[in-house]
Amino acid sequence: MKTLNALIKTDTSITAVIDGVPRTMTSDNSFYEEALEAIVNRDIDNLDSLFDLSETISKKFEDQEVGNLAIIDSVIYYKGTPVDNYIAERIFEFVEGGLPFKPLCRFLDKLMSNPSRRAILELYTFLENKNMPICEDGDFLAYKSVRLDYTDHYTGNFHNEVGQVLEMPRNGVCDDATNGCSEGFHAGSYEYAKSFGGSTSRLIIVKINPEDVVSVPKDCSCQKLRTARYEVVKDFEVVYRSPLDTEFSSDDYDEDDYDDGYWEYQDEEGDDE
Repeated sequence: MKTLNALIKTDTSITAVIDGVPRTMTSDNSFYEEALEAIVNRDIDNLDSLFDLSETISKKFEDQEVGNLAIIDSVIYYKGTPVDNYIAERIFEFVEGGLPFKPLCRFLDKLMSNPSRRAILELYTFLENKNMPICEDGDFLAYKSVRLDYTDHYTGNFHNEVGQVLEMPRNGVCDDATNGCSEGFHAGSYEYAKSFGGSTSRLIIVKINPEDVVSVPKDCSCQKLRTARYEVVKDFEVVYRSPLDTEFSSDDYDEDDYDDGYWEYQDEEGDDE
């Protein structure tokens, strides 16, 4: 148990002497409010750790369920191997900023099981660039275009009603990013999805495990991806050629689809092959 020997708080900082060692934290520190709470609760051990950023991050990381990930000396490790990619940097930023970082950790844990090195290096940047959100369990959401009867545009054999899980052998999905239209389940950004299929299509929202992503084709401004598996989680909207389409009725419009901010974050389309 550590001892608080002296303390002073100003409008912009806290200075505490703990076991004879002076420590200072300014009010712009992301752990400032937590430090104030530790002072009020006389939790001096926690207060002392909050002054050390790397120790604080490690402690917060260990308190979460993050699968095969660990932080050692400010480096994220996956099954003992250091992870040096963009998402690892973002996890540190989320921890330091007091943002919920567990979904990112779960995403990274799943992503590291992906056999594609390119997917590991590029997938998160793609999702962030296209505003495609990550769920609590580490999976992410994307848009997909299907026929009005929920079958895929290419074959008409894959049914995409809400709750359906579609999958194919991974080696049956094209991993060549330079090949824009090829084998595999496609999904992507809202901008891309809404333009696919025209008045004979509808948009659905699908949930994808990062482990199942095979490639991000370079065509269409890199707005789509190919995956071996996905789950249909929501029916989004019917796409009409004209806003004054005479076949449009109030029954076709679900106001909740547009008011639900959680789903408005989703992003992209697909075509199955």
